[in-house]
Amino acid sequence: MDSQVGPYLNSKALCSPLGAARLCQLALGCAVISMVTHSAGYSGSQGVFCMAAWCFCFAVSVVVFFVDATRLYSCLPVSWDNLTVTCAAFATLLYVTASVVYPLFFVRSECPYEGCDVRNFRIAVTICSILATLAYGAEVALCRARPGQAVVGYMATVSGLLKVIQGFVACIIFGALANGSEYSRYAATIYCAVVYAFCFALTAVVVMMTVCGQTRAVRCMPFDRFVVVCTLLEVLLYLSASVVWPVFCFDSKYGSPWRRSPCTWGACPWDSKVVVAVFSFINFGLYVADLVYSQRLRFISSHVPTNLRM
Repeated sequence: MDSQVGPYLNSKALCSPLGAARLCQLALGCAVISMVTHSAGYSGSQGVFCMAAWCFCFAVSVVVFFVDATRLYSCLPVSWDNLTVTCAAFATLLYVTASVVYPLFFVRSECPYEGCDVRNFRIAVTICSILATLAYGAEVALCRARPGQAVVGYMATVSGLLKVIQGFVACIIFGALANGSEYSRYAATIYCAVVYAFCFALTAVVVMMTVCGQTRAVRCMPFDRFVVVCTLLEVLLYLSASVVWPVFCFDSKYGSPWRRSPCTWGACPWDSKVVVAVFSFINFGLYVADLVYSQRLRFISSHVPTNLRM
């Protein structure tokens, strides 16, 4: 017999600001996918990315809402609070990207050959995508740990959220590296690619340890100190890559400081090199901010969920 007192369904999954944010995510995500498949349409790699991002976020939101409403999270071998805020942060980044890419490639002021209805649907898709971004951002804000609060759910802290952004930026770097960046031309640029991959893997390990509730797996040091050590290593590695990559890509001795004119947009090695350089500096700044914040972080390991759901 189940000894838990109270209803089987979690009323807070509906009657709470967090529940309202998730319902908005479901409604807006359903609206976006329906309008795109009905009339707005999508094509090319940009359209496929946007559609994949919307479908992935919608599927994750459905699973999160269902599991939270039925209290099935108690059967999962994960830290539910860390998992949900990680998913919400990642979905926010995906929706932000899709909300920029879709109108940039598919929305025009004049009516396309399909008619003005298609243009209007695409505008509506963009608006709903932006609103869904705000809904996911609201979930992150509601779950974020407040200053002075005892930290149990690491992913709800600024440091944990920065880990998600760092991983997302690293994925952009990998995409640019694979898009004809010619990174295998020099040993130095290969070193930079290895740095990006190693730092991404190290960040993923920290996130997975937290989501799986294995924060006591590091026996030689506390988890918060382990995070600081990893972040400091990543800062140093990204600092070296942020210096080496521009030198070997844009110095006239090794590469080209200017974009050559007969170079197709979207398939130009110089463009990919610029993207890698820019986002390398962005991720370096994110790791520095993460390191600064981690100095004040004191993580409390506990087997008790961070939010007591009645």
